[in-house]
Amino acid sequence: MANEAEYPERGYNTKDVAALREPPRRGRRWGLIALATLIVLPAALFALWTWITLSYAYSSGDRVGYAQKISQKGWLCKTWEGELAMSNVPGQMPEKFEFSVRDDAVARQIAQFDGQRVSLHYEQHRGVPTSCFGETEYFVTSVRRVSGP
Repeated sequence: MANEAEYPERGYNTKDVAALREPPRRGRRWGLIALATLIVLPAALFALWTWITLSYAYSSGDRVGYAQKISQKGWLCKTWEGELAMSNVPGQMPEKFEFSVRDDAVARQIAQFDGQRVSLHYEQHRGVPTSCFGETEYFVTSVRRVSGP
């Protein structure tokens, strides 16, 4: 009997270890779902909308006139913004066509033709959600110099 007092009747087995484990927490999943709903989902929708509006052009065309200015603007998002002076009749007040440029090479080419008559090929992207991509909805994709009046 003295031996029986020193040792327990049984040791730990797998059922005892499984019984000691805590049940899985379900609160963590609700936190992740709330985080995804409040932060990740709106950010993903914003990114998707931005990509769609910048990928598909509402309209495209050419404008001919005199390149008046091209400058890089913005505090955080630097964009190229420019003006094209278009006049139908010499001596008449020119109409200004304001545009944005996303490609640095095209912006340098417009700056090279500053004050000269040029033809700008543009794409109109409506509904771009922020001015970080350009202050106007007209994005110039190419430029060529036009000779003569």
